[in-house]
Amino acid sequence: MLKAELGAQSPKKIKTYPPPPSTHAKCPEPLATFTASQISLLDPRGSRTRLFSKTNPDSARVGDILLVRFKSGDPFAGVCINIRRRGVDTSILLRAQLTRIGTELWVKVYSPTVVGIEVVQRAERRARRARLYYMRYANATVGYPADMIIRERSSKRQAANMMVSRKPKHDRGNLSGTVDAYMRTRNLLGRGSGGNSPGRGAIAGKKDGTKT
Repeated sequence: MLKAELGAQSPKKIKTYPPPPSTHAKCPEPLATFTASQISLLDPRGSRTRLFSKTNPDSARVGDILLVRFKSGDPFAGVCINIRRRGVDTSILLRAQLTRIGTELWVKVYSPTVVGIEVVQRAERRARRARLYYMRYANATVGYPADMIIRERSSKRQAANMMVSRKPKHDRGNLSGTVDAYMRTRNLLGRGSGGNSPGRGAIAGKKDGTKT
């Protein structure tokens, strides 16, 4: 009887649901999309992105003197000794001398507190290193690796003769003079763009002896 009743009953249908929509189809790379949206929000003109882009031939490089302006406080200028490209967290390390003391400052490129970043002076030659940390030891006397052996086997006078004093190529020392000259030139060109204020052409005319 039980077998007949079980055989007579139809199999129970199980309700199935369609698979949920795939997020990968809508957004294959969510992290890259989020980063691009944040960069477009923080840098709508794209000037900072182009300034530190590897594909831009006129981008800022290590060894250049950069001037950073903030919403509050004085601007900071220094030699760029490191560029850390991390999307929205892209930052640069600037080194300068304040009252003869080496000072370093990490600056977030896309930070809302940063008003602008300007290139004051380009490096004469492209640096062979990605990080110019050796500038921290500009005043130290650097010798060859064999100096330790020479010190052990020879006298102090021979070891002193073998020591070589080197100065880093990209060490600019005090940057106040360079930054002041850049600011004067920038203000002069800004005045020259106006019609009423005397600009670069007026000063050039006085030097040439012509009346303006």
